[in-house]
Amino acid sequence: MEPFLVSTGLVAIAEIGDKTQLLALILAARYRRPVPIILGIFVATLANHAVAAWVGAFVAEMIGPTALRWALGATFLAMAGWCLIPDAADDAPAAAGRAGAFLATTVAFFLVEIGDKTQLATVALAARFNDLVLVTAGTTLGMMIANVPAVLFGDAIAKRVRLGLIRAIAAAGFAALGVLILLNVDGGLLG
Repeated sequence: MEPFLVSTGLVAIAEIGDKTQLLALILAARYRRPVPIILGIFVATLANHAVAAWVGAFVAEMIGPTALRWALGATFLAMAGWCLIPDAADDAPAAAGRAGAFLATTVAFFLVEIGDKTQLATVALAARFNDLVLVTAGTTLGMMIANVPAVLFGDAIAKRVRLGLIRAIAAAGFAALGVLILLNVDGGLLG
């Protein structure tokens, strides 16, 4: 259960203020149809993160445990730094022309998530925990936790949440995991 809980928590926090969350706000404002947008986010994230988890598990099998530990530690520390950099809505592609809300959301989210910090976190988490199903389920749930409220209540939330604080909390979570992995400290948290 730990891979699921850690994956959910890290991605939910890291996603706040991310370009895909900004994309969710843009799509919600454009289409004003929350259900197809939410379903599109779910389908795109599930597909994208399943592939990312597979890549993480594959990499974990290809390199030895010591190299994996150093690579994961460095990756999580890099993710911590990346969390501190604000995303801009300009990084997100425009919604697909006349396509419906579901198709536009699915395509846009899948493409924007490629190379995003939450996708790379999914790769690293799957490599660390070696559990594709729980990591994919956790990172997908984390994305939904962060993005569904953005679709439903975006304007009100944006006025109340300090994104700098959320980014700092996400960075601290990634940094803590990175340090624990580099120090080879388990404490029951890392699987």
